[in-house]
Amino acid sequence: MITIPYVTALATYFSYGLLFVFGHIRDLFRKITGCFSSNNLQGYAPICLGNEDFYQRRLYQRIRDCFERPIASAPDAWFDLVERFSNDSNKTLERTTRIRRCLNLGSYSYLGFAAPDEYCTPRATDSLNKYSPSTCSSRVDGGTTVLHKELEKHVANFLGKQDAIVFGMGYVTNSAILPVLIGKGGLIISDSLNHCSIVNGARGSGATIRVFQHNTPSHLEEVLREQISEGQPRTHRPWKKIVVIVEGIYSMEGDFCKLPEIVAICKKYKAYTYLDEAHSIGAIGKTGRGVCELLGVDPADVDIMMGTFTKSFGSCGGYIAGSKELIQYLKYTCPAHLYATSMSPPAAEQIISAIKVILGEDGTSRGAQKLARVRENSNFFRSELQKMGFEVLGDNDSPVMPIMLYNPAKIPAFSRECLKRNVAVVVVSFPATPLLLARARICLSASHTKEELLKALEVISQVGDLLGIKYFGAEPKKHQQEEKMKKLE
Repeated sequence: MITIPYVTALATYFSYGLLFVFGHIRDLFRKITGCFSSNNLQGYAPICLGNEDFYQRRLYQRIRDCFERPIASAPDAWFDLVERFSNDSNKTLERTTRIRRCLNLGSYSYLGFAAPDEYCTPRATDSLNKYSPSTCSSRVDGGTTVLHKELEKHVANFLGKQDAIVFGMGYVTNSAILPVLIGKGGLIISDSLNHCSIVNGARGSGATIRVFQHNTPSHLEEVLREQISEGQPRTHRPWKKIVVIVEGIYSMEGDFCKLPEIVAICKKYKAYTYLDEAHSIGAIGKTGRGVCELLGVDPADVDIMMGTFTKSFGSCGGYIAGSKELIQYLKYTCPAHLYATSMSPPAAEQIISAIKVILGEDGTSRGAQKLARVRENSNFFRSELQKMGFEVLGDNDSPVMPIMLYNPAKIPAFSRECLKRNVAVVVVSFPATPLLLARARICLSASHTKEELLKALEVISQVGDLLGIKYFGAEPKKHQQEEKMKKLE
């Protein structure tokens, strides 16, 4: 867990306090002067009360220009960003005709497949001409093509599972699957930092939810022992089933889950393991097979494997992989399979082609080179940021690198100053993170070159000095160390 320096925490609380106080004072003056305008129909209650959208009006709106920036090209290592302006304090943002060419440090295209690819793009284009952009139907009606069946076969083989099922949206994969897998009388034990899609899916299931400390197997075992001994609330009957949910790479932390220990505990207490590999599948492991391959865990020991195609594969959608019985059950019962429009055929072809490149089935070694490059880029970039004195979260080999900002004033400042220097970054704050733990999240790609990374490091270092976010002392450079050694001699 993150330990916040005392002075930094105090300054962050003080900054938020000022924002809240002045926000309420401004609301008070608006009430007195009658500036609050109501667009509600006569006799209807307001949809949004004043206090409910206070955060959006008084905090988010001030830095709104740092989010939802429109782009006008593929999210490659560089992309075209459309410039915007506002004449009403960010209430509305108007696009201009000016384009800014920026180094992209925010997209999830870990292997660079989101950009045009010599192998994937022609095949996706051919499938567009053959199948059209959409099936215009759910999977059980007229929405299953040959590509969907082929994709499910490729995913199952890639993951080492018996079967798989694919969906058109990654978020829905979690939020729609969990209510089908478990319901009332069941127990979900979730990592405290699991993604919102998992949280919403767990809440919608009707199962009892318990949380364990982030990436702490010992606390997971404590929770399991306690819940098994107590049983269901009020009746104290045994749980119908227990599911432990973890992620491969935590998207806001950049660290790997301690999968070997968690799997061992789940096997000990006969609980099912649900692994979300949205950010890890395709990006890590010797052959891109994710956290199981990286940490030496047999995929057979993970009961339910979930992942998305929106990161390493440069497409959209998600999957569930597991036993044949599990996948057959989901095909009969999951609303996202029965009622939602199936995945776009060109998107399915893009994923199939990307998997073939990763495995070398395209006849080249480009896949292995991409995997090696994203690992080298990530480790180099993280190491250099730490040497500069930044507080960087995450593990080695992870392409996700959060840089801690803390103070709310530094959130927009970091984003805007980087943009001035033609570097596009993503900043994250409440409610996506706890109030005190705002950060910038760097995501690297195999398409980034060493020269581009050095440019990004130079810009981030300049901005870090300007904003005072180098919370640790920078390591002395080699020539400085050599001079010190000569003086000592």
